[in-house]
Parts: sequence; structure tokens; C-alpha cells
Amino acid sequence: MKDVGFFEKVYQVARQIPFGRVTSYGAIANYLGMPKSARMVGWAMNASKNDDSVPAHRVVNQNGLLTGKHHFEGTNLMAQLLENENIKVRNNEIIDFKSIYWNPIEELIKQ
Repeated sequence: MKDVGFFEKVYQVARQIPFGRVTSYGAIANYLGMPKSARMVGWAMNASKNDDSVPAHRVVNQNGLLTGKHHFEGTNLMAQLLENENIKVRNNEIIDFKSIYWNPIEELIKQ
């Protein structure tokens, strides 16, 4: 990846998550070679709320829970954005999480 800050590296990965797929904070951190930085990925997602090019709603916790939902405006905006991509959500948890999980380590060639 280009010589940019951590948050921008996170955004570069997040922008590549395909429509209708999700990944986890930890998966992005692992891809970036910083496996203990999942929380920092979460901070980056929260900081991106004014950048529509970053699909922060597609980044969830390792179990498919919408742990970042409180950073979105409205009560259920994160779930609604996912459901608009035909991702089923029940009780703030993604249904069939494993089948739509996108792992950047497997999907992207390190740049």
C-alpha cells in the first residue's frame, strides 16, 4: 500500500469490500500486518462517518455482531444499510455470517 497513515490504509481495504459482503475489524487489522489493532480499525470506521466512500457498515465484529451500530445516526441505520445489500440481520447479528464473510487476506493481493 502507498505510504499513508493507518486510518487511510484501513479505508483503502474497506473500500474494496464487495456489495453484499462483510468483514471484521480484526480481518482488516490482520491484513495490514497489525493483528492486535482491531480496536484501531473500529476507531477508523467511526472516524469515516463523513466519508461516503468508506462502507463502514460492512465492517463488524468477528462474530458478525453490529458492535459499531451506535456510531451510525439513527437507531438501526447500520442494519438498514446492510439489509439494503440483501444481508439479513436479526437482533444486531448478521445471519449466515460465514457465508458472506470477506477475508481481505484471501481476497486481496497485498499491494
